[in-house]
Amino acid sequence: MNSKFEENLPDSFILDLDGVFTDGKFAYSKKGKISKSFGPDDHDALKFLKNYLKIHVVTADSKGFEISHRRLMVDMNLPLNLVRAEERLNWIIEKFEVKKTIYMGDGLLDILVFREVMYSITPANALDCTKNEASFVTKSKGGDRAIAEASLHILDKFFKVNLNDFLSKFLP
Repeated sequence: MNSKFEENLPDSFILDLDGVFTDGKFAYSKKGKISKSFGPDDHDALKFLKNYLKIHVVTADSKGFEISHRRLMVDMNLPLNLVRAEERLNWIIEKFEVKKTIYMGDGLLDILVFREVMYSITPANALDCTKNEASFVTKSKGGDRAIAEASLHILDKFFKVNLNDFLSKFLP
């Protein structure tokens, strides 16, 4: 690769948790939040994508943080950061090179991040105003392979790795 092309490559992929990794729904009992529903295939795609980008996850859900921590940090070995939605853009600006960052979110305030980052992705079930601001809208819903689809899209668009190249890494 020539250096000019490398300068235009993203170096980070930041994902909002609820509504992207999950279907956005929370199950409650009398004692509070008890579960979140995470989708299939996302972990496998992210494991491969880690070879190309730093991956970080953000959530504003302090009450469900233990659940999210268990899935993201323990099961998937991904960094999880508690960042309020209204503070997210400033957090990203402080910690990452914004113009080399891909961000995936689904909420109203994610639009503010979309307008500043290199590339933005949202799941199919985001609000229309959020989808209208995104660089790419998955066909899949949050919590139902949207991250896997986004990961394959990133691999193809930025790193020229297609599905067959991806699958060949897992063959004996």
